[in-house]
Amino acid sequence: MPIQQPMSQIKLTNVSIVRLRKGGKRFELACYKNKVMEWRSNVETDLDEVLQIHSVFLNVSKGQVASKDDLKKCFKTDDSDKVIQEILKKGELQVAEKERSNQLESMWKDIANIVTDNCVNPQTKRPYTVTMIEKAMQDLHLSVNPKRSSKSQALEVIKQLQEKQVLPIQRAQMRVRIAMAEGKESKKMLKEKIIPLVTSVEEEDFDAAEYEVIALVDPGKYRAINDLLQADAKGKGKLEIMNLREKEEGDEQF
Repeated sequence: MPIQQPMSQIKLTNVSIVRLRKGGKRFELACYKNKVMEWRSNVETDLDEVLQIHSVFLNVSKGQVASKDDLKKCFKTDDSDKVIQEILKKGELQVAEKERSNQLESMWKDIANIVTDNCVNPQTKRPYTVTMIEKAMQDLHLSVNPKRSSKSQALEVIKQLQEKQVLPIQRAQMRVRIAMAEGKESKKMLKEKIIPLVTSVEEEDFDAAEYEVIALVDPGKYRAINDLLQADAKGKGKLEIMNLREKEEGDEQF
């Protein structure tokens, strides 16, 4: 007579495991690895697309499913979907050492490329090479965090490079056209509220049918200028991007 496998055990193979320790116990999910990353970046929202099995495990490799009592005791709820979302959010994705190393190396290069694409040497207005940015990141003793996006870490690198003056760097400026309907209030608002937000004014015309300014703007100030135009100018102002990045051609060399 064959031995029956307990109903609380499910055998799984070729899975990526997300693990979280809570309340003295270890809880695991059997997932598709790429889908975990998509869920964490809000690209994927369907749990059934993320999970190979829609269950919370104590041990995936042994197929041991957590009981409702385990969930209630450690998570204060037996709602499995709520528990699954907490594990996905806070748990650690288990990967092989070689795969982890490749992942960190790839993310390191992504961060360096993002910094290179979006920054310049403020003295020459030329971009740095990826090699120079990577060397500067090494000088910062940067440790890549696989749980954070490359973009957020690139912004942090830019901030640290500026604060510690590892090398002169600033975000590449956007060239924009700002236009407002003619009138005293428009002219006053443009000069008192908007001009202080731009990096430099290249052209201005206050004699035309509408007031117009061509200026370089830090990308981080774009939203503030747009919000001012929509609110204070009651939608009569215009903000047009002429160039996404204003920088000279060529790379800054050693």
